[in-house]
Amino acid sequence: QVQPVEAGGGLVQPGDSLTLSCAATAGTFSGYKLAWFRQVPGKDREFVAYLNWSDGRTYYGDSVKGRFAASRDRAKNTMYLQMNSLNREDTAVYYCAVGRPILSSLRYETSYYYWGQGTQVTVSS
Repeated sequence: QVQPVEAGGGLVQPGDSLTLSCAATAGTFSGYKLAWFRQVPGKDREFVAYLNWSDGRTYYGDSVKGRFAASRDRAKNTMYLQMNSLNREDTAVYYCAVGRPILSSLRYETSYYYWGQGTQVTVSS
């Protein structure tokens, strides 16, 4: 079993950058695939980014492609989400998810079985 914990959320201005982290406080990410999702009140959870812990391969949601980048530090058992050129539409609670999805299902939250508690990102002037 793995327990992911997110950190790094906060209040930033449009155009700013922010880096989120997801650490395994119990267990290890080895052998798993990880993802970032986000959710705003009243809407479904949205796929943001995927990271294959083994080979570092990444995929991104269309709304963040070219602005966000997922990475990992194996020694720290931590995944990161570097977010650049933030805009108000990026305001959401960001969740780290852990599972073993096949490629065709990596964008679906039901493919992941360990979730963090979420961290709030607010983009506002």
